[in-house]
Amino acid sequence: MNAIAFNGVTKKYGDVVAVDGLSLDIPAGSTVALLGPNGAGKSTSINMLLGLLRPTSGEITVFGSSPDEAVARGDIGAMLQEGALIPELTVRESVDFIRRLYPNPLPLDDVLRMADLTDLAGRRADKLSGGQTQRVRFALAVAGGPKLLLLDEPTAAMDVESRRAFWGNMRSYAAQGRTIVFATHYLEEADENSDRVVVVAKGRVVADGTAAEIKAGVAGHAVSFRLGDQPAAGLDALAGVSAVEIQAGRVTVKTSDPDATVEALYRKTTLDIRDLQIHGADLEDAFLALTKES
Repeated sequence: MNAIAFNGVTKKYGDVVAVDGLSLDIPAGSTVALLGPNGAGKSTSINMLLGLLRPTSGEITVFGSSPDEAVARGDIGAMLQEGALIPELTVRESVDFIRRLYPNPLPLDDVLRMADLTDLAGRRADKLSGGQTQRVRFALAVAGGPKLLLLDEPTAAMDVESRRAFWGNMRSYAAQGRTIVFATHYLEEADENSDRVVVVAKGRVVADGTAAEIKAGVAGHAVSFRLGDQPAAGLDALAGVSAVEIQAGRVTVKTSDPDATVEALYRKTTLDIRDLQIHGADLEDAFLALTKES
């Protein structure tokens, strides 16, 4: 069974088309990253899946029924960008209040442990940092043990360590056969934590496949090497080079012909090149190319 099916879905706000004839099937048990620039229709699509917005035309089904019916059954959990916690409640009280609204909730201590909140269980919501608040939102989303989890920018405000722990917990949750759909601006998260990537722009799907398939469909390579304190002037004039980036003494040049670029590096410069690597296009390259073309 498909967990999610969009069939010719359009959503308009007056003359503005937020979602434009979207058709998309997501099988149960998938972990799907939803990518797109601001205004691409990601949040609108998630809100329609939750029954918070109605399509202007087309049909959405969740496990074969309407979003409203799926929400009523407790099949869907969501972690959205908006929504404040009740400031006077502790973390434990907030999570327990939400989980009691579901027919088959997860045990409270399991939810707190999954969201790395055990040590914060007694803290009031108004005493949490931004990253800790995000972890509580995640706990609220999974408290009912939903079959489908919708996440909109879930790791915003989290530090690197918290993000790593979050995705470890998410993979464990997905391994139980749950369906995960997440929208993110962190492209490395999509690359590492999804088995499918859907790129949307102007309310339409412009790419759909594994991260490897999407990257393979974009021409271009990168040559990177460690330059240290040596001057980088003139690298943009080497054969095949279209862009030069320098960060912490490491240079990355985007090139259409990596062989010619490497040859020019050694033949036409006097630079001391260390730790040279050649990469194919990454997901960021693919994302920029796809959304620019649209």
